[in-house]
Amino acid sequence: MIRLFAAIAIPYELGEDLSGRQSGLDGARWRPVEAFHITLRFAGDLPEPTADDFDSALSAVRGKPFELQLESTGAFGDGRDIHAVWAGVAESEPLNILQGRCESAARKAGLKPETRKYRPHVTLAYLSHPDPAAVADWLQRHSWLKSPPFKVDRFGLYSSHQTHEGSRYRLEREYLL
Repeated sequence: MIRLFAAIAIPYELGEDLSGRQSGLDGARWRPVEAFHITLRFAGDLPEPTADDFDSALSAVRGKPFELQLESTGAFGDGRDIHAVWAGVAESEPLNILQGRCESAARKAGLKPETRKYRPHVTLAYLSHPDPAAVADWLQRHSWLKSPPFKVDRFGLYSSHQTHEGSRYRLEREYLL
């Protein structure tokens, strides 16, 4: 079994800017710059034949390069159940199309349809029972986040490996747009 997801990597310079925002939340498990990405389709733990099918289906995804921009911040969960803070992605029709094509590729590979609404973001930290007021304060201080546009001309298939420090990701395959 191999844990896989399709994603767009964040340019290192933008990641450096995001990492400068990683403070001010007690107990936050801040993600390293090399882990910053925008997930297109999480596949989860797959047997090797299904992983190969997913890779094959993703390699057939076509699209044209486009620009993205990060803007705003947010959190997943409510109250003491907030479990992550993130940087948002500005609305992008080309991104939505690419995500839809990755979802179709996942279904062609035999994966179950994703039922959650797609909310593109870059996870900055995972939280465990945080102080909701501290999270609200952090979100307010960073609500003005807006990156310069960056070009997306590829996406990748990544594997995820659990370590004592959290998940580590490795690029397994890259697909050009």
